[in-house]
Amino acid sequence: MDAAFLTAINLARNVKREYVDFLFGKPNVLACGVGFKEREGVITDEPCVVVGVEKKVPLAQLTAQELVPKILAQDVKTDVVEVGRIRAFQGHQDRWRPAPGGVSIGHYAITAGTLGCLVTKDGQTYILSNNHVLANSNNAQIGDAILQPGPHDGGTMADQIATLAEFVPIDFGDAPPVCGVATGLEKLLNAVAKAIGSRHRISTFQESPGTNLVDCALALPSSPDAVSKDIFQIGPPSGEREATLGTAVQKSGRTTGLTTGSITQIDLTVQVAYGTRIATFTDQLMAGAMSAGGDSGSAVLDDEGYVVGLLFAGSETTTIINPIQAVLDALGVQIVI
Repeated sequence: MDAAFLTAINLARNVKREYVDFLFGKPNVLACGVGFKEREGVITDEPCVVVGVEKKVPLAQLTAQELVPKILAQDVKTDVVEVGRIRAFQGHQDRWRPAPGGVSIGHYAITAGTLGCLVTKDGQTYILSNNHVLANSNNAQIGDAILQPGPHDGGTMADQIATLAEFVPIDFGDAPPVCGVATGLEKLLNAVAKAIGSRHRISTFQESPGTNLVDCALALPSSPDAVSKDIFQIGPPSGEREATLGTAVQKSGRTTGLTTGSITQIDLTVQVAYGTRIATFTDQLMAGAMSAGGDSGSAVLDDEGYVVGLLFAGSETTTIINPIQAVLDALGVQIVI
């Protein structure tokens, strides 16, 4: 990339960060990142702030306050695209021994997701996938059984391949209370409610930052020969590196198998539905329609085989990816090559 192009991208990134809260205040907005401006169906090489909405609404149905401005600060343009409902994905589906990346796996209490790749930490090899695949969206305990294939694909306790070793909790904007005053008040008020015959109860929580960088977890294989460093249909990773706008990517996943695409947005802030709960993620990558439910946990690689991200969510038109360095830093691991 030449200097002028990099300057334009960095300008768009800075403006996006300045306006992200303002844009998320508009109705129907689910995502906001930096991508290329589209004109009459043609993707240009002009960086812009891309605003993803669940469904496009005719301009006549929007008030002036609800409209996304066509231009933000410093003449940076916007582009409004329909992305559909973005949700966390939980898709090859047979039993594999050794199990490569790209095949069905999951915590015993979920449906199924995808084994991403192998990583190492302190001389030990682990399976890398998503929190919501291996740790049931924070609802698991360390040591829980991990099945391959996942339960939805017929996996039973006889198919246990690993145990949950570690996960980064997903922050939904609340957390268990640690304040004695709050918990004491909760008990008192619930006792009063019970005494007067009310069936209603209250619970306390502490506010948390409510933003996330990663959806990731580790599982410890039951034996070294139970897993393979290969990624099905791709081979072993070459290592890891950063992706940027336009990077060609590929992934092997439980549901849609081997698919390819390209990075269409960087520096993405996005709201992801985990059932009825919503989690906000920042500094994410977006690609096009190269995944479906069950592909969560897939390692995303560039066309030279370097891992650039960990797939965790998407819609009918989008794929949402954690940048790999954020995942490796959060877990303190390295890719097995």
